[in-house]
Amino acid sequence: MSGQNQDITAGLPAPTQTLLLSGGSAEQKRQELLEYFNQTWSLYESLFDCLADEQAYYSKAISLRHPLIFYFGHTATFYINKLMAAGLMEQRVDDQIEAMMAIGVDEMSWDDLDTSQYQWPTVARLRDYRGKVRSLVSALIKEMPLTLPINWNSPAWVVLMGIEHERIHLETSSVLIRQLPVEWVKPQPHWPACPSARHDRFTVPQNSLISVAGARVTQGKSDETYGWDNEYGTLTTEVKSFEASKMLTSNAEFFEFILAGGYQDNRWWDDEGRGWRDFAQATQPTFWVGSPEAPENLKLRLLTEEVAMPWDWPVEVNQLEAAAFCRWKAAETGKSVQLPSEAEWLLLREQVAEDRPLKASGNLNLAWWASSCPVDRFAQGEFFDLTGNVWQWTTTPISGLEGFKVHPLYDDFSTPTFDGKHALIKGGSWISTGNEALKSARYAFRRHFFQHAGFRYVVSTHQEKIALNPYETDSMVSQYLDFQYGPDYFGTPNYGKALVDIACQMTEKRGRALDIGCATGRASFELARHFDEVVGMDYSARFIDVALQLTSGETFRYVTQEEGELVEYRQVHLKDFGLGPEQTSRIQFIQGDACNLKPQPDRYDLVIASNLIDRLRQPERFLRDVTAMIRSGGVLMLSSPYTWLEEYTPKENWLGGIRENGEALTTYQALQRLLANDFEEMASPQDVPFVIRETARKYQHTVAQLTIWRKR
Repeated sequence: MSGQNQDITAGLPAPTQTLLLSGGSAEQKRQELLEYFNQTWSLYESLFDCLADEQAYYSKAISLRHPLIFYFGHTATFYINKLMAAGLMEQRVDDQIEAMMAIGVDEMSWDDLDTSQYQWPTVARLRDYRGKVRSLVSALIKEMPLTLPINWNSPAWVVLMGIEHERIHLETSSVLIRQLPVEWVKPQPHWPACPSARHDRFTVPQNSLISVAGARVTQGKSDETYGWDNEYGTLTTEVKSFEASKMLTSNAEFFEFILAGGYQDNRWWDDEGRGWRDFAQATQPTFWVGSPEAPENLKLRLLTEEVAMPWDWPVEVNQLEAAAFCRWKAAETGKSVQLPSEAEWLLLREQVAEDRPLKASGNLNLAWWASSCPVDRFAQGEFFDLTGNVWQWTTTPISGLEGFKVHPLYDDFSTPTFDGKHALIKGGSWISTGNEALKSARYAFRRHFFQHAGFRYVVSTHQEKIALNPYETDSMVSQYLDFQYGPDYFGTPNYGKALVDIACQMTEKRGRALDIGCATGRASFELARHFDEVVGMDYSARFIDVALQLTSGETFRYVTQEEGELVEYRQVHLKDFGLGPEQTSRIQFIQGDACNLKPQPDRYDLVIASNLIDRLRQPERFLRDVTAMIRSGGVLMLSSPYTWLEEYTPKENWLGGIRENGEALTTYQALQRLLANDFEEMASPQDVPFVIRETARKYQHTVAQLTIWRKR
């Protein structure tokens, strides 16, 4: 901590920055990694010191997110789940916690309430769990192989993924704490608010515009630090000259919009903004306390307290509010006032001096306070707060850069947000640490969502092109879409439909069905023609996201490869298959791990697991767990080509395709043995062929074996 601010922030957690992937020896890097991990862990837990009442753990701060007890456990389960997926850990710590707290809630549409009921563990149990995970990860860091530079395939990358993930939740959890009733939280000396503020709005310095020369901006992560998948690739943009506000928009400046009736005037709000404003009944920023009709009594809600309105701090609003202000400002000034594009912000960012690699000045990285500060406190070139203080909304919807690739261990980090509905925020806030504080960071949220985020405005001619539901170019997603919804090839019937047709011949009870390993959902939709309730489950968030979009009635577009760089554009719409609301209303799509299923005894009349068991790390465990989920008389259908590969399943866990005591053991024989106590076989095994298209002239022709079992 710098001497300049040490006396002001003596209790604040030490500022920190993410690690370089190279430099020094492997053992030095191992020690750096261990220190970074431990500091992150302690910093995250210290945030929860701010909770004064157990209700604060178990009550939702907002309806669209889980309560804080989930996030207290989630960051620890993330380590275990990712280390298991990477094959770096053999045993789970607590199956129940790791299933319940594996997957968070994406910020949905504001009126899409999460009404799920959960039996959350106690705080004490989670503290004990976190302690066990911390010890295991610390031991792993000390013992794992480590060579430099660290890359995507290194065990250290998985550890860094866990660390940077926890730093994201440090910030998002602080926002949730800020939205709890103030009587449920308590100030902490190690989370101090900035003491400097102007409480007379007429003394706040006036904002002004500064000209910025146009230039070519090239994006793409180039520094040697951990990055999320959306940061990699290349995008070059020709940015035209524009003007930008010298400072972030302050509470005082935004109050002028409120005084002018800005929240009530429909002219300043687009359709999405009006919908949110009316639903939320918003008349002022969400963190303001009091009435704008009595500005002298207004307060600002901080992390753990309410303070007299600091008029010279940046206003914190969602993107819809920021855009409405800009439309009003444009009408007032006669200029094309709007939020900046990502490229325009990056051009502004060039003015920020970095006193050492990766470290920018400003109210950033917990180097100063646990709150915002005056908008004229940190000069960066001609501007103030180009980085730090609060995040800055842009008009740019996040998408992958040219050359974007999904990291296989975290396939749902970026791609679910590439929908035209998530706007990028740039620059970081006072609590943005690690990767979040980097120039290359690319984070995006739904436009109605709240972070510690405000905005600066620009006068610019740019017009953002927002492509809702663009063509899916991810090769795996596209291949599965074509496999499940594309044309039949070589006279081979659709695989998912064929399995469901057989299921209907074998089942009498048509209550609940589970399609596990559902991919993009074709068999689930077919089941919904015949069953009262259907659950489609897959490990891949990308697949589930596609299935959900189809469920909503959207046309989903995808690209198939023809040859070389040539592609064909295709689309899927459920109505083309005679599927509509009557069927989709019966389906729930969820992300889940077949090797870590939540206990649901005697729930299903039918379970279909197609092309699954030979892709599981622990297929025998899956069979044991899923057995308990099937009702007496219920049916289990297993379809697989038995393509056992060590990259998916350790050889000692293969069910068949091996020699046992010198004798050949087929997977079918193993299934007969494993299922004998609980099931009777309903029919002889049968072959079900399927074809997967790779290019216009290359196809995979596979024959799966289908076995059908009735539970005793």
